[in-house]
Amino acid sequence: MFSLASATPSASFSLQDNLKSKLKLGSSAFFGKDFVKAKSSGRTTMTVAVNVSRFEGITMAPPDPILGVSEAFKADTNELKLNLGVGAYRTEDLQPYVLNVVKKAENLMLERGENKEYLPIEGLAAFNKVTAELLFGADNPVIQQQRVATIQGLSGTGSLRIAAALIERYFPGSKVLISSPTWGNHKNIFNDASVPWFEYRYYDPKTVGLDFAGMIEDIKAAPEGSFILLHGCAHNPTGIDPTPEQWEKIADVIQEKNHIPFFDVAYQGFASGSLDEDASSVRLFAARGMELLVAQSYSKNLGLYGERIGAINVLCSSADAATRVKSQLKRLARPMYSNPPIHGARIVANVVGIPELFSEWKEEMEMMAGRIKSVRQKLYDSLSRKDKSGKDWSFILKQIGMFSFTGLNKVQSENMSNKWHVYMTKDGRISLAGLSAAKCEYLADAIIDSYYNVS
Repeated sequence: MFSLASATPSASFSLQDNLKSKLKLGSSAFFGKDFVKAKSSGRTTMTVAVNVSRFEGITMAPPDPILGVSEAFKADTNELKLNLGVGAYRTEDLQPYVLNVVKKAENLMLERGENKEYLPIEGLAAFNKVTAELLFGADNPVIQQQRVATIQGLSGTGSLRIAAALIERYFPGSKVLISSPTWGNHKNIFNDASVPWFEYRYYDPKTVGLDFAGMIEDIKAAPEGSFILLHGCAHNPTGIDPTPEQWEKIADVIQEKNHIPFFDVAYQGFASGSLDEDASSVRLFAARGMELLVAQSYSKNLGLYGERIGAINVLCSSADAATRVKSQLKRLARPMYSNPPIHGARIVANVVGIPELFSEWKEEMEMMAGRIKSVRQKLYDSLSRKDKSGKDWSFILKQIGMFSFTGLNKVQSENMSNKWHVYMTKDGRISLAGLSAAKCEYLADAIIDSYYNVS
């Protein structure tokens, strides 16, 4: 309770100024009546009851570096604008795309009259079966021997978060190595789970390629038994993947150091157009008898961005170990979200589990991957033709998946947005999935201007 009349003149003035900034008369900021009359040393004073928030100490969070790009794009009224920030597939007309096979799977669900009851903690059994088989191969011994513990997760992010909680609880003090650079949310996930992490070299700005020697050196130097986070295919944000020979060497070093591989597989089938080829890195490690973790997402390859459907898989040395690990994964999931959503799980179970739909899905994936490869080629052609300096832009063709790491720095990336209305992340990453063939020439002009005229 503040008494305005009992304060000294200067204190009263200061207090009134302070109150003006926090209160509006007649608003819900006052308890009961706005003013309460009270006797004080023979004087009548007016006392104000102030509702000061318990959350005053909470500061404004910074905008998300990726999702904030979309907000800036929406606010721009220029007709030439391009949103190359968020990794979501677009048609040649730059419209969102719902796969035909997804529509068929949903129609099938309606025909069956399926209910909306709670799923078990581990998710839909049919989904867990097909997603593990899709990842490792249905005839893989690790599947036949029931050595894979799988639970449905909230897409890639939620699956990674469950894995991080498993590391924090059962491998206390263990460190996670993540590539430099990596997907922006990886650090948030491990920070939130109180899992220490540090980086291994990955991107070489001089070659706009893989710093393989640095990567191997850093993995070797890591404390024995560390978790090594690897992008199974289509590295985000660089689009730079190791060769098959380099994957073999990476596996050698991880085995020598007794590290635990931890794969993030967000683009299976969407990178090369082949489900098997994009899972080859995971299967290589599994074939060596290594225990490992794999987070999966169906946001990209089935376009189920808003369904939040994915899985966390833990490959163990025995079926008994897998059973125990699965029980603990469920225990971790229960207080986080109780159980996962059913709609996306049924879509995946139908698409992967029904041969006709599975074949159609593979065709659509090849179409989407093909369109991205096509605009990647056209962007390279446009840059090579327009740039008279002789600069080698072939690194764009060597990258894979929906992203390209342009080599532009933060200031140059800001010029892309401010001058050219091309919205992208500040690390120079562009999403080719949001580019059309008709816009390649314009984008090439923007990149050349930003690269040569902005330092």
